[in-house]
This record gives sequence, C-alpha cells and structure tokens, in this order.
Amino acid sequence: MATFFGEVLSVYSRAVEEDEEDLDENEEDREIRRELEEKREVCLQWNTEVSECLSSGNKLQCSEFILAVGHNATRFVSKYVVSSDNWDTVGHASLWNERNQVIAGQSREESACVFYRQKDNPSVLVCQVNCYIAEDQLFQWTEKVFACIQPRGLSVTVLSDSSVADYQTSDYLSSSSAPFLRSLHTSAFIGQPVCPSLEQPNIVTGLSAAGKTTLTLSNSYFHSNRFSGSERFVKNHL
Repeated sequence: MATFFGEVLSVYSRAVEEDEEDLDENEEDREIRRELEEKREVCLQWNTEVSECLSSGNKLQCSEFILAVGHNATRFVSKYVVSSDNWDTVGHASLWNERNQVIAGQSREESACVFYRQKDNPSVLVCQVNCYIAEDQLFQWTEKVFACIQPRGLSVTVLSDSSVADYQTSDYLSSSSAPFLRSLHTSAFIGQPVCPSLEQPNIVTGLSAAGKTTLTLSNSYFHSNRFSGSERFVKNHL
C-alpha cells in the first residue's frame, strides 16, 4: 500500500491475524482433545496365558459370560459365585474418568473391572465392574472386551442394580415388595427367564444397554437381570 508521500507500507489485515490465532487455538484444542482421549482410553490387561492366546490370533473360548455391574450386583457375585477357590483371576480392565476414583483400601484392580475364569470349566467367565464407566467409554469397553471373546455359542448374562425410585409403574410399591428382579433379553435368547420382563417405559442404561447393542449385532445370547430396591435393603439381603 502506498502513502500520500509515495512510501510503500506492508498491508495489515486484522482478519488474517485472527485466522492465524484461530488456527493456533484449533491446533491446541485438538492436542488437548487427543490427550484427553488417551487418558480416557479403556485398557485391558490379561494374565500371561490369555495374553499369549490373544497375541496368537485366537480368542477366548467362552460359553457363559456373567457380567456384574454396580455395587449390589458385584457384592452378590462376590458372595455367591467367585467366593470359592474354583476361580482364577485372569485379567482386569482399567479406565479413568471424573467419577471413577480409587476407593480407600482397594487396589486399582479391585476398584475397576476384574475378570475371573472357572477352573473346572474354563469356558465360564465372570466380570465384576466396580467402577463408573462414562457414556463415551461404554461402547469402547464392550467392543474391546467382546473382541477378545469367541462370539460363537456365547451366552451373556448381565446383573445390574438400580434404585426403586427409578422404576416406573402404575402400581403402588411398598417397602415389602423390594427388592425385586426384572429381565431383558435379545431375540437370540432361547432359555427360560428367571423373572418377569422389564415393563415399558422402563429402560436399561449404561453397560447393560451397551452390551445388549453390541451382542445384538453379533447375534449372541444376551440376558439381563436387574435388581431394583433401596441400596440398604439389598445389601442386608446379600
């Protein structure tokens, strides 16, 4: 640009400078997003035997997979299923999010998701999920876990719990009617449900819903049993 006196000056464009600032900010935002995604990644760690099996291109042969989600469900499985010496710890899944904190007195494995395999029948797996899994981590968790398991002939049972206050019904619920069980299963399930089906408009959420979606796509058997009741009442009956 030339001035009145013939001097040649460089052209200053505020728009160009703002575009460069926006580009720098976008790069910074993308870097922060990448770091956050890496921090929130679900990590699976298996024992030596399972790791060698997976690294060779094979998958875990599993006919029954029991997934316990939530404090009450995991307490139930701890007391009545994996409390015997007939189970080996074969791995765990760890993850980080804002609500997933290690509880005092617990190891990292105990506060996360622990996988057990039955000694007499290695095709039976149990997983206890004691931690909160955020919405953006649900499908990552299910995809990574079920990618390690042979889907053919697989039957999955999910035990979860919720507050009776979240249960919608037109009938009056007294304290004597809690806790109770409701179930939900895919069309591939051919067994006999152990409790009544979950009534509409009630829905399953969290890991149960993500697991059902993943297994529906793979045409695997899925059966979800859901505890409903006050937390204190259920605890006293475990």
